[in-house]
Amino acid sequence: MAKYRRYITAGGILVCALGIGYFMQAGRSGAQSPDATAIFDVGEPEIKITQITLTSAAPTPPAAMPEPAALPAAPVTLALATDELLADNFPEEESVPGFACDYTMTAEPLAAAMVKVTLDAPCMINEKFTLHQSGMMFTEVTDDKGQSVLTVPALGENAVFIASFANGEGAIATAVVDTFAYYDRFVVQWGGQSGMKIHALEYGADFGDQGHVWDNAAYDMARAAHGEGGFLTRHGAPDLDNALLAEVYTFPTETALRAGDVSLRVEAEVTAGNCGRDLEAQTIATGGESGLKVQDIVLAMPDCDGIGDFLVLNNLFNDLKVARN
Repeated sequence: MAKYRRYITAGGILVCALGIGYFMQAGRSGAQSPDATAIFDVGEPEIKITQITLTSAAPTPPAAMPEPAALPAAPVTLALATDELLADNFPEEESVPGFACDYTMTAEPLAAAMVKVTLDAPCMINEKFTLHQSGMMFTEVTDDKGQSVLTVPALGENAVFIASFANGEGAIATAVVDTFAYYDRFVVQWGGQSGMKIHALEYGADFGDQGHVWDNAAYDMARAAHGEGGFLTRHGAPDLDNALLAEVYTFPTETALRAGDVSLRVEAEVTAGNCGRDLEAQTIATGGESGLKVQDIVLAMPDCDGIGDFLVLNNLFNDLKVARN
């Protein structure tokens, strides 16, 4: 079918060309030729051209197409890294110091039936605690490392010390004090600012004389260890609110170098913290076959007009009768 169409198209083009040539020839001669129309009208049927389809030539490929790159002749192989044993001498990780929260306490006997009590509580820095021993108790504070070192008079040959904190934690320590029986001890303890003081008048001494043992002339345990006389210790942290405090007088009854009497009395100062109130305190005395003697006391303190005065209590402790040893 396409072939016939090409023949028809070529014939149409030829007829058009002949017609154009004829008209050009006739235009030059005008009406000189009466047979011009007859010549054009040759009597052949008119050819009508329809359904002409425009076509384009197919693209011509380039003379030479790029050839794909050839693979190497040698076969491609996959290579894996070999596993090698690593050296086992890597630097060791430094251990981070742990924060231990154990509570430990030790008790070491000293001269004059005294005991060195060492508390270590690293989690309780600058914290209050109460030290207990045979009914005596007083308030202390740990330092910035959670430690406390105290020198405490033993109240028994087998002394038991207990440190307790407000959170319920604590520690315990014991000590065997072989020299405890050589000494008599007298304890006064109270809470808050009571202003209580022990006064021991040795060998007939009066207030202010040599042999008057009290807070302002306490002496030391070496005096008692040598049998020369007694000494006084004060325990607790008075700067704390509502702290438990204690005073203890110790005398070397069994090793004293002199015979004589020791008169004991307790004074309570009237202060702004206790005036017009009842003052509660407790006394503890060692010695004798009955062991510890404990006595609770309640004092009705004078009104605040009497601040600076003293109440003298003469009968809380029995006077000592000392034989020469």
